[in-house]
Amino acid sequence: MSSRLKLLCAVLCLSLLPVLWLRKNAVDTHDQMLALLEEVKNRTPIENEYLGSAALEGLNQRLAHAVTGSDRMTILWERAPLALRLGMVDEALDDLRTVQELFTELRPGLSPDACLEFEVELHFNLAVAHLRKGETENCVHCQTGESCILPIRGEGVHVHPAGSRQAVHHLQQVLQRQPGHLPAKWLLNVAHMTLGSYPDSVPSPYLIEPSKFESEASFPRLANVAAQAGLSTFGLAGGAIVDDFDGDHLLDVIVSDWNTSSELRYFRNDGDGSFSDRSHEAGFRGVFGGLNLRHADYDNDGDLDILVLRGGWLAAGALSPNSLLENDGAGVFRDVTFDVGLGDVHYPTQTADWADFDNDGFLDLFIGNEDVPSQLFKNTGQRHFIDVAARAGVENRRYAKGVTWGDYNDDGFPDLYVSNLGSSNRLYRNNRDGTFTDVATEKDVAQPTESFPAWFWDFNNDGALDLYVGAYDIRERMHSFVADFLGLPNSAEFDLLYQGDGSGNFVDVSGEKRVARVTLPMGSNFGDIDGDGFLDYYLGTGFTEYEALQPNRLFLNRAGEHFDDVSAASGMSHIQKGHGVSFADIDNDGDRDVFIVMGGAYPGDGFTNALFNNPGFDHHWITIKLVGQQTNRSGIGARIHVALNESGKRRSIYRWVTSGGSFGGNPLRQEIGIGVSSQIEFIEVTWPTSRKSQRFENVGVDQFIEITEGQSEYRRLDVPSFSLPSGDRSPR
Repeated sequence: MSSRLKLLCAVLCLSLLPVLWLRKNAVDTHDQMLALLEEVKNRTPIENEYLGSAALEGLNQRLAHAVTGSDRMTILWERAPLALRLGMVDEALDDLRTVQELFTELRPGLSPDACLEFEVELHFNLAVAHLRKGETENCVHCQTGESCILPIRGEGVHVHPAGSRQAVHHLQQVLQRQPGHLPAKWLLNVAHMTLGSYPDSVPSPYLIEPSKFESEASFPRLANVAAQAGLSTFGLAGGAIVDDFDGDHLLDVIVSDWNTSSELRYFRNDGDGSFSDRSHEAGFRGVFGGLNLRHADYDNDGDLDILVLRGGWLAAGALSPNSLLENDGAGVFRDVTFDVGLGDVHYPTQTADWADFDNDGFLDLFIGNEDVPSQLFKNTGQRHFIDVAARAGVENRRYAKGVTWGDYNDDGFPDLYVSNLGSSNRLYRNNRDGTFTDVATEKDVAQPTESFPAWFWDFNNDGALDLYVGAYDIRERMHSFVADFLGLPNSAEFDLLYQGDGSGNFVDVSGEKRVARVTLPMGSNFGDIDGDGFLDYYLGTGFTEYEALQPNRLFLNRAGEHFDDVSAASGMSHIQKGHGVSFADIDNDGDRDVFIVMGGAYPGDGFTNALFNNPGFDHHWITIKLVGQQTNRSGIGARIHVALNESGKRRSIYRWVTSGGSFGGNPLRQEIGIGVSSQIEFIEVTWPTSRKSQRFENVGVDQFIEITEGQSEYRRLDVPSFSLPSGDRSPR
């Protein structure tokens, strides 16, 4: 070998050393995360109060040494709900029946008031356990597209009726003793629906009139086609993202399950109405858990990466690390959490959001933690983050459940809203110098005190960002929800809608826009479901306990004037617990379908995810993908203005590039319905980093386009379309 060739080989080897080191280090840190997640899984039975069995085992030991009937009754009373939560329905029912027998023996020594109170609670718990048995035997294992859709009818009626029949008996026992027990009244009507005996067999004093279950407006029915599409996976609470992760212009689906032994799932869109499970090929083997997911192109390489959030609802100090999964561009991921500086400490969380808070072209990350300091990670642009929350003044130190970025005062810098459960919310105004000031009280947006999801959006298309904050007031559990549903007075906090003026001020318009309701949302998102250009929203509702059989809610935006509840008519009033929600044009036909992760917090409360196929509304549309140059590559934070002329009347539609609400991920491409307009007068994009605007006139409708920052022309994308499985499209 010549000396020149030897020198060339040496230089080449030296140049490859950093790459080889990074690859080796990346593999090592990926394995480091997998080992940590395996440790969390192994510690779950002892440490996790929702998923573990340690408390139940402790009660079993106490029961073995119990001597008196009173002691046995006390222990069984504690053990029954724990068994039910773990999916041991028959064992829970046996415990409750034994409690009932022991109570009969002990009754003479108790006061009449104490006896009445206990009997009400006992019969209610027996009813809930029997209802869960009925759900398990019918909806979970014998599921149809109409299972658990309120009002329940048709194929949703239970084939195995024993559970609901027993529930009816016990609920009537509750109501005979306490006629004003609203949760029992609600569940009695639901139980009769599952038996096919509603409304005729419901005793008149306890009947909820069928009109109460009707929608406030007519709406086409969206069929749940998850099973036919290959997306009806079974699990617990988790997150959802719908976006293109492999660059083929087809939207894929990624879901998580907060169960510490459940892996992340990646469903590749096959382009024919079906999805293939590519989870292990994507690198998700051993990537356990995740209560929520947030996606963005953090390293500006042109593909979408994923943040997995863990530890929500658990005590501070619980070993539940978050994960940043880096995409190689082909839908294959590796964990880079420790590489990039996001894994130094592990805090409980289920909410985060991406934004470029300092407009340097690199996406930063705010993670809202629970009762510990929240974190603001500044992206250095070198595949590394630094936590600057303390210096920036955004540690919050409250129980954060929802976070969202938005430039509410239109000064070119994104501001931050933090929704806190049990304390006032924060609106952190960006001071444009790396610091923030909480102005929530000053701007009258600190409520509700018991809140969960939140998002910035422009619900009335006036070009100013508005703010939605969902109330999560479960202090009276189901009572307040049922009271509100029936139009009765109650003391719970309502969902709130704050209308912005673009100059930094807000007005509470919740009442006049018909948003002020008790919905108890967890997972949630917004999107234009009917293609009229106005954003609608869908709430995944409920709380941890099994009694929370309440419908998920779809609210239709009436041209910014108000919102109508069309949950029942749409067929989207699913009564299982809803979490990650995504509005997305999954079949590329111009309308937005809705995917939602179902399932509760406890092992016995699992359910299958749902995909609601949009039948279409004969409206035109435009889908826009932004490619940042000075601005971050995803275009997050950019504003899109679409100007229309409808029969001589001009109107505008505004969108800000985000993934939607604070619990679920929409595609970052903006899918914009434009109603009956057959031509777009102009599209104007304002980029946050360069602060430059681009304007494109006389744009054709019903197409996918790509706009690159700084380029004078847009590019039309050749995007394949197909059909999802169809279903009943008739209005109700």
